[in-house]
Amino acid sequence: PYYVDLNQNLFLQASLYSSDPNLVVFVDTCVASPDPSNFRTLAYELIRSGCVKDPTYSSYSSPYSGVARFSFNAFSFVNRHPSVYLQCELVVCRYNDYSSRCYQGCVSRFKRNTGS
Repeated sequence: PYYVDLNQNLFLQASLYSSDPNLVVFVDTCVASPDPSNFRTLAYELIRSGCVKDPTYSSYSSPYSGVARFSFNAFSFVNRHPSVYLQCELVVCRYNDYSSRCYQGCVSRFKRNTGS
């Protein structure tokens, strides 16, 4: 566990350890939950499909392509939830492959109208 005060700015870093220097790491989705085994019932999205959902979320550049850095303000779930667990999905892509998911940024999916 990592103990913090409410609204404290938390800085996180995800590092890819690979002998291939031509890889990039992209933070696609990060979801918080008071239950480490359930990130669907009671969950709070920080970022989803590359789209920032929390106003305190910030991403930071890194001198290394295999490192993703971001931060957000610490928060708690109200009513009997002393802990917050974080689950993130990261994507690894080829450096300079602009058609890859890493270079698309925020992807919002829209439902198509099936009417005539």
